[in-house]
Amino acid sequence: MHLRSRLPLVVAALAATAAMATACTEANGTEGKNYVSGDGLVTVVDASDRGRPVEVSGETLDGDHLDLADLRGQVVVVNVWGAWCPECRAEAPSLVQAESDLPDDAQVVGVDIRETSKDNPLAFERTFGVTWPSIYDPGSKTLLSFPPPYNPRETPSTMVLDREGRLAALIRGQLPSTRTLLDVVDQVAAEHG
Repeated sequence: MHLRSRLPLVVAALAATAAMATACTEANGTEGKNYVSGDGLVTVVDASDRGRPVEVSGETLDGDHLDLADLRGQVVVVNVWGAWCPECRAEAPSLVQAESDLPDDAQVVGVDIRETSKDNPLAFERTFGVTWPSIYDPGSKTLLSFPPPYNPRETPSTMVLDREGRLAALIRGQLPSTRTLLDVVDQVAAEHG
């Protein structure tokens, strides 16, 4: 068989391969972006299913050391974000408002991922009035410390840790509202008085 007679078969095979590659990209949920964004779904983990405390520590954007173990006894809100993420920018005012309305025994911390330098995330913090510390994690390795199947895979993601440091709730994607986060924190805080 000559190349001319094979050409329609080759073109058909290439078209099928391209269609499958496009479908795979869409199936992964990236919708043409180079990251996965969530839908704001809130998952609360039953206390009996929480497992071990989350062990996360690292250098903050300000150059200090942050260890979540030092925050045990408090309810901790961990927000995964990036200055490059449009949903993170849209979410920031709600998160800043929620932080100001949290009870005194709750703390917000961030994990800033996939940055090429600290310049953009520091500008993000100034722009939105972010006052809590964020671990600088350009390689996103910190995310592996959160227990599957509740580990954050979307940007942004917000996790609530109970007073023992265990993952109690996960919001995949942009916060639906300030009230949603405050309600989850109140629920987790009420578990231990």
